[in-house]
Amino acid sequence: MSHFQQLISCIDLHAILDSPDLVVLDASIPPVGNMAPATYSWPKHRIAKARRFDLNQHFSDLSNNYPHTMPTAAQFEHAAQALGINQRSQIVVYDDLGLFSAARAWYMFKAMGHKNIAVLDGGLPYWIKLKKPLAVETEPKIVTGDFEAHPQADYFCHWQEVQAQTLSQQELILDARGQARFSGKEAEPRAGVRSGHMPNAKNLPYTELFRQGLLKPRAELAQIFTALNRKNKPMIMSCGSGVTACILALAAELSGHNAVRVYDGSWSEWGALAETDVVTD
Repeated sequence: MSHFQQLISCIDLHAILDSPDLVVLDASIPPVGNMAPATYSWPKHRIAKARRFDLNQHFSDLSNNYPHTMPTAAQFEHAAQALGINQRSQIVVYDDLGLFSAARAWYMFKAMGHKNIAVLDGGLPYWIKLKKPLAVETEPKIVTGDFEAHPQADYFCHWQEVQAQTLSQQELILDARGQARFSGKEAEPRAGVRSGHMPNAKNLPYTELFRQGLLKPRAELAQIFTALNRKNKPMIMSCGSGVTACILALAAELSGHNAVRVYDGSWSEWGALAETDVVTD
């Protein structure tokens, strides 16, 4: 797997499944709200040799009031080592919705300095559709890894930085939530969170980046970002809780946009704070 590859197909993953340095991670989480639960749940349905990347527990800051926020570097390092991840590991991450939470895991590893990681295009549903091997054994025995966290600057931003950008508009704020939530016509699924969006933000529902369960070709993704960002500004990605914002970050990077940050607290924080302005259509 290329050191700089961000996206890998099911066929290409199958071809390297026996690589000694390969680590496959299942980063599935259930969506918030009343969406139907995933069809392919851990551990019954998982790719052969997959290990569980627990975004809701081990890879979140549980002391934070908001969901899925980035843990400390020490916590991330400890949790990654417990998964048997090494400095030389080639990581492929997927989820059971096709692409929902896997991009968050990809982005977190990159923020911690591990570049050799790819997202599985189509995720577990596409893997099953192609009749690729599923795990039949119990969870793999894991030897503690030697992963080291090296936090990178400018991967995440706080609400004060986002607030400044709503005024200066030097960076484009893109919101990955659905249009009804963005416009304020649909109530937020989390209690105590106002409906609407940030001033001067634009809406790019993450679902618009897919076709038949796969990410659209890079040229089409580039067209989407060009249409929204004609001045090629740096971008801040937001969503409900910092998860699907990372899908926008992945698609932007595939399109050649590298000046991207993710608002870690996202709307679950912004919509709950008294200090922030909310716009509805």
